[in-house]
Amino acid sequence: MLKGLDPLLTPELLFALARMGHGDTIALVDRNFPAHSVNDRVIRLDGADVVSAGRAVLGLLPLDTFVAEPIARMRVVGDADSRPAVQTQFLAVADEAAGRAVAVEALERQAFYERARAAFAVVITGEDRPYGCFVLAKGVLPEFTPQ
Repeated sequence: MLKGLDPLLTPELLFALARMGHGDTIALVDRNFPAHSVNDRVIRLDGADVVSAGRAVLGLLPLDTFVAEPIARMRVVGDADSRPAVQTQFLAVADEAAGRAVAVEALERQAFYERARAAFAVVITGEDRPYGCFVLAKGVLPEFTPQ
C-alpha cells in the first residue's frame, strides 16, 4: 500500500496508466460492457462505480489538450440527445480534475466499441447504471522547471 493513492488504483491499473503515452486512450466502462470481447487488456474494478473509478484515474491521468474532445461517452441508443445521470456525474468529476470544462464527444454504441477496441486498456467497473462508458485520451504533463 502506498500513501496518498486512491485504493481503487490497483497495481495493474497504475502499471497501465504509467505505460500509456501521449494520445493513448483508456476506456472506463460499466458492468454490462463487453470488455473482454473488444480488448485483450482488461482491468477489473468490480467493486467500484464508474464515477469513483474516474475520480481515481483522473487524479493521475492528464487529459489530452491537443485534441478537441479528449473524452468520449457512449450515446443512448434511440435517444442521442440525452445524457444519463451517470454521464453527468462522471463528466463533472472530469471537469474538476482538469480544472476546466472538458469537451466531450458522443459516440454511437458500435463506434464506441471500436474506440474501446483501439484503447490501451479497458477498465470494467461494477457500475450498474447503463451508459456508464467513457474513453479518455491521455495528455502530457506541463513542463517541469527545477527550482
